[in-house]
Amino acid sequence: MSAAATFRLSWPLPALLGWGGAWAACWLVALAAPAAALPSGVAVGALAALTVGSRWRRAIVAGGFPLSALALGLGTELPPWVWLLPLALLALAYPMRAWRDAPLFPTPCGALDALAQLIVLAPGARVLDAGCGTGAGLRALARAWPQARLEGVEWSWPLSWLARWRCRDATVRRGDLWRTDWRGLDLVYLFQRPESMARALAKARTEMAGGWLVSLEFECAGEPAHAVLSTPDGRPLWVYRVGAAAPGSTTAPARR
Repeated sequence: MSAAATFRLSWPLPALLGWGGAWAACWLVALAAPAAALPSGVAVGALAALTVGSRWRRAIVAGGFPLSALALGLGTELPPWVWLLPLALLALAYPMRAWRDAPLFPTPCGALDALAQLIVLAPGARVLDAGCGTGAGLRALARAWPQARLEGVEWSWPLSWLARWRCRDATVRRGDLWRTDWRGLDLVYLFQRPESMARALAKARTEMAGGWLVSLEFECAGEPAHAVLSTPDGRPLWVYRVGAAAPGSTTAPARR
């Protein structure tokens, strides 16, 4: 596993870098287009917030620049429509179609570490993060199975680009996770929402000849789990066997 896959900034460094980047963008844009300076700073802060795992931390990173700008009395002379530009940028980064599946839920660091003790995948096994967002799940999967062939699919093209940049050892593409072919995969990882799980299970049963379906926090209602693990932050990690055992994989005794 590369050093890029294991490096992670400790809080509050992401907030400081996000705020600093927002003010730097504001200052640089002001040199050429003063009217766009403040919206540019807001947009940079909002994009920086997408890389932070906690909802409250995302709010802190995104809100730092506009609150400090308002405290300084900046932007009062701008027309109201200018402040819609950051929202347009966010809509581009995370379109409405993606929100119908799930909003951006980054996988917490260390949440998947225990999987490697339960499921032993052979070198080269194919592992998909379906809806990989900014790549947090791919990095967690790389910690668990450094020899696996990691793949990610993400509908938002800016987020798929960011995941590709953060996870150099994975194959990341922009696409619809529901139209992605799951045949030939040894394991599919999801961090979606409760309403998506029945569809995910049906897709896995149809397309995976045998393998594993792993869901962080949300279960497949009515389907017996092979195991339910507890993550460091207390969320359940649901592990399901789909059909026969995946080729090249073994399993340790189930535990809860």
